[in-house]
Amino acid sequence: MVDNGADDTRSNRLLVFTKAPVPGQVKTRMQPLLSPQQSAQLHRRLVEHCLHTCSSLPWAQLQLWVGSDHPWWAQLQLGSSLSVHCQRGENLGARMAGAVAAAAIDERGLILIGSDCPDICGDYLRAASTALQRHDVVLGPAADGGYVLIGFSMRHRERYDAVFAGVEWSTDKVLVQTRQRLKQQRLRWAELPVLADIDRPEDLQLLHRHFPGCY
Repeated sequence: MVDNGADDTRSNRLLVFTKAPVPGQVKTRMQPLLSPQQSAQLHRRLVEHCLHTCSSLPWAQLQLWVGSDHPWWAQLQLGSSLSVHCQRGENLGARMAGAVAAAAIDERGLILIGSDCPDICGDYLRAASTALQRHDVVLGPAADGGYVLIGFSMRHRERYDAVFAGVEWSTDKVLVQTRQRLKQQRLRWAELPVLADIDRPEDLQLLHRHFPGCY
């Protein structure tokens, strides 16, 4: 459920995880409905939409965490306060744990999202930030059994690595296993409404309200 506490949102770091828009390496499950080039263009539009949403939040210090070098990152930084960082780790869990550890340099909370969910809006991110005032962790469940958002207060930072350990990433077990890790670490968490990522051809219909007439 969304935490409906007072809207005194505090400054938090907002980490966006994404990949370079290389044809054949992003949105591959959209093929053959979309070509590799169209899939890469879709990925670009989703990233741009995500960063536009995030950059409008005055309380968020925005960081882009990328999987590899690409000229596009410099273009995205133009005229903005966006900082770009490189993901490190053998799997998604290790990369997220590394980003959380690197970003947790003071008592400021942090929220981590991917770039594949255009339904993440300012109100959704504000609700996540507000939830961290009363909880150790906040989750934004995904319709496919994963999550579109995870956020941490800094009250128990020594336990956060364990939240990512032993999770079967890219399966419908991610959310259930993450809840288990939170229970094991005795962390209190809040959950936001379920949203959908844009990963499969059947997800394209969800784009129409954000990108009318596309696909």
